[in-house]
Amino acid sequence: MLEIKKIAYTILAIFVVSIFLGCVSVPEEPGAERPRADGRALYNYITEENDYKNWSMWPGKSALYPGTEPHGVFLTTYVTDNAFSAIEGKMGSLPDGSIIIKENYNPDKELEAVTVMYKVKDFDPEHNDWFWLKYSPDGKIDAEGKVADCSDCHGLRKDNDYIYTSDLK
Repeated sequence: MLEIKKIAYTILAIFVVSIFLGCVSVPEEPGAERPRADGRALYNYITEENDYKNWSMWPGKSALYPGTEPHGVFLTTYVTDNAFSAIEGKMGSLPDGSIIIKENYNPDKELEAVTVMYKVKDFDPEHNDWFWLKYSPDGKIDAEGKVADCSDCHGLRKDNDYIYTSDLK
């Protein structure tokens, strides 16, 4: 009888995990209002409306982990809940509405820039629909939209949804 309970609990656990993994592919979190593909609208969303510093950090990463150029010697990476779930679930790509925010620090651990990847359905299908944003610590937008330098470099990781931070599968 004990063996049957173990099997039943195992099947139940597999079922629950399967349901969860199916849910993480939902394009956006229920009720989530994402900004349009516009640098100033996105900046306002992540800094004023929905302060990204309250979001989860990329799974397995902590503040000021070692980085590489062009982003910085040290990095801190934040993600929306739907991105976090897809990363942890090894879904292979991030759902529409995902936002990744990377704080870029110099060797003295001073913030140099903030770079953002925002997945917007039908924005740029040739580059997995990523909208790119880079701004300075004072909020000045340095680059936005279909940024060739970003898509060209990250395009080397097409098989990983243009992501370098960790494998999505």
